[in-house]
Amino acid sequence: MENPLKLPLTIKEKKNPQDLTAPPKYYVQAIKAGTVGLERLAYLISNQSTVREPNCLAVLSALVHNMKDELAQGRVVSLDGLGNIQIGVQSEGSETRDAVSRANVKSAHINFRPSKKLKKALQSLDFSMKLG
Repeated sequence: MENPLKLPLTIKEKKNPQDLTAPPKYYVQAIKAGTVGLERLAYLISNQSTVREPNCLAVLSALVHNMKDELAQGRVVSLDGLGNIQIGVQSEGSETRDAVSRANVKSAHINFRPSKKLKKALQSLDFSMKLG
């Protein structure tokens, strides 16, 4: 059985913004260890397969391009083992159906719903506490 990954955590002191006189509380927070881009992913994939790095990068770039197109058409993009991605909107309500227009839309955002496989992986995640 493989060892679970260890997510690094730290402790952060936070004041209550609604009551600045209250004593602070301490919270556990995940440590951001950096960002991985398409070039790094292409490199990693090429080292785990027989596909060369430039070909991996081309496929990943095409994936991003096509995901944007599919999302813009209102489709849900399902990345098996990872989850579903779709575009959602925030809007203001109108008193009547006829009063609703594009002007009601205030912003668009991305909705991500993790797959069952990813949720299960999170349940077996181990943690390492970094003090200080």
